[in-house]
Amino acid sequence: MGEMTDGILAMIALAAFIGGLLTASAPLSIPFVAIGGLGTLVFEAVASSHSETVRHYWDRPVVQAGTLAGAFGIVGVGIVVAPSSSLSAGIGSLTTYLLFLSFVLATRS
Repeated sequence: MGEMTDGILAMIALAAFIGGLLTASAPLSIPFVAIGGLGTLVFEAVASSHSETVRHYWDRPVVQAGTLAGAFGIVGVGIVVAPSSSLSAGIGSLTTYLLFLSFVLATRS
């Protein structure tokens, strides 16, 4: 159930970032999409060496809710402050995470 919850939360956050970009009528910035994607890959590489600790904290509903609320906060601030760069980075990060999660699930036997 953990990966399913992770995917659902990531999709909700991704929808918020896409909605924010559309609300701001800002263009998608490919360099910032790439930066967000790279950030996710670096985080996953570091987190994988501490996977039990990360999972221990992440599986707490308050942490998941707080993280989702934080994502919505970033979208709100991003719309006002720097929509193209911040929201594009979030889109890149979350898209990369969903692709990473899909790869992990597909290769698990």
